[in-house]
Amino acid sequence: MKRITPQNIIFLKPVYVLFVLIPALVFSCASKKEVPKTNTSLEINPKLIFLNYTISKGIDGLKTVDFISKTIVDGKARNSSNKYIKTGQVGDLKCTQLDNKSQILRSVFIKNPLNKIIEFVNDSLQLESKSLKLNKAPLSLRLQLHAETKQIRIAEVIDSLYNTKPLSITKLETK
Repeated sequence: MKRITPQNIIFLKPVYVLFVLIPALVFSCASKKEVPKTNTSLEINPKLIFLNYTISKGIDGLKTVDFISKTIVDGKARNSSNKYIKTGQVGDLKCTQLDNKSQILRSVFIKNPLNKIIEFVNDSLQLESKSLKLNKAPLSLRLQLHAETKQIRIAEVIDSLYNTKPLSITKLETK
């Protein structure tokens, strides 16, 4: 057996530091948790599109959407308003952004603009609400425009499976 002398201790310290302390420090500080990969694609020049339509319901009950105007501006949308909902019901509208191959890029549901709920104070000073069914109403949309959008389709949800019937297609010019 080898005796421990001061010369041996001096020699052992660097070896001990290299092979025991450094790996222990490196592996003890490493995180065991896997970092989730985030897919954040920042658009270089985000754009907003403002669309104005008139929606009407004929005597036969069929809805028609007439295009009025569109405006495209630079900007990023804030939180979506109450008008846009996550899931639609029968009679609501679905607004879809499509690319040049008619593939869906983004879509949102819009509450039926022909069904309005108004609140008012009655004669007893109580708050009441009343549901109105309109035959004609304006429809204004503000959407974050996808970079590859070539057309915007507005369709009516016709059943609980979210099948839709197209009402209007607005084509965007390419510059």
